[in-house]
Amino acid sequence: MGTTLDGQRLFDEQQLEIEVGSLGRDSVEKTMPGLDGVLSIDMGSRGRKIKQSGSLQAGSAVQMNDRIGAISAYMDGETHKLITSSGEEFDNLRMDVFRVNKERPSGAGLCCDYEIVYRQLMA
Repeated sequence: MGTTLDGQRLFDEQQLEIEVGSLGRDSVEKTMPGLDGVLSIDMGSRGRKIKQSGSLQAGSAVQMNDRIGAISAYMDGETHKLITSSGEEFDNLRMDVFRVNKERPSGAGLCCDYEIVYRQLMA
């Protein structure tokens, strides 16, 4: 089983890495006139960043553009589900960044490195 995004096998498994950041919290700090110190209000969990990197391969420039376009379509502001080849599941992901490095010849076609940054939203 390969890595999928919303059930679609968009990624090659070569050099595929998933880096999961830690969950973050947010707070608001207020000062009050006449009082020493600061009032800190905990705003709760705010999600985490998940980075995915790897390489894409295609037989031609047209096929590579189609693959890049299919992945870019997920930068729609909606939430998605990533399932890795090892069975890890990440729900409520919003794709914020999709970077592609320049294409280069490779074997029977083209290859390029990519990086995706997701924000896992808290439900």
